[in-house]
Amino acid sequence: MRIAVLLTCFNRKAKTLESLSSVHKALEETSETITLDIYLTDDGSTDGTSEAVKAAYPQVNILQGTGSLYWAGGMRNSWTEALKKEYDFYFLLNDDTNVYPNLFNEFINTEAYCLKNYQQQGIYIGSTLDQLSQKISYGGNVFINKFLGTAKKVMPNQESPQDCELGNANIMFVHSSVVDKIGILHESFLHGLADFDYTLMAIKKDIPVLIMPNYIGECTNDNKNPYDTFHTLSLKKRIEVLNSPIGLDFKSNLKYMQRNFPLRFPMVYFAGWFKVVFPKVYRRRFN
Repeated sequence: MRIAVLLTCFNRKAKTLESLSSVHKALEETSETITLDIYLTDDGSTDGTSEAVKAAYPQVNILQGTGSLYWAGGMRNSWTEALKKEYDFYFLLNDDTNVYPNLFNEFINTEAYCLKNYQQQGIYIGSTLDQLSQKISYGGNVFINKFLGTAKKVMPNQESPQDCELGNANIMFVHSSVVDKIGILHESFLHGLADFDYTLMAIKKDIPVLIMPNYIGECTNDNKNPYDTFHTLSLKKRIEVLNSPIGLDFKSNLKYMQRNFPLRFPMVYFAGWFKVVFPKVYRRRFN
């Protein structure tokens, strides 16, 4: 089995090296015959990430980004390069995620389950633990209310794969047949939401999206709540944060709604600007 491992990074040298090391250790633990090619987009790191990776893992295909690709753009860049060769699976991995030794065995078992129960291959999501809280940090989610956009995490049951609707690409395996049907991460997304959009697109095409039975790795959810300080910013700064890919990423949110939940589009558009104009009211009533 040939697998392309896809990553993007920016100034996380130590974490990127740890993540790559964990993948190599997991490969050593499996009895399956798996060939890995790694594609890493370095989107303008200034901490020597590329040099360190090249020294430790000279076989890694290091691609230089423009400095403005962010997560989704960087992953598309790695994926596009990998498409120049033929692979059975594409393995999307966050550079701050360390996989467990059971990674490839869990993946193989999920693949067998999918073929048996769905008669086709699909997308397989790995759930991660937060190292500090020892609670789930990333993985798969199912909707509670699609119109309101509320969802809950699917907890690994330690028995069998489970369906999910929204999949985090911290650990995500995508079969080549899926790419043939829906392509790669959509170009509308610069940073976030590209993985959720991708799994929703797969479901619309009746492609199975499953979480693996057990936890597959560790990743700390260190995303800060932007609304904690949003109300203290000037109007100009609030507009900048609204539109920033690493802020509220308004453009991507609107595109996500347009593509997946068009009835919610007007409400999200209104809410976005309401946050900017009346941040204290929004924080008090909705956050």
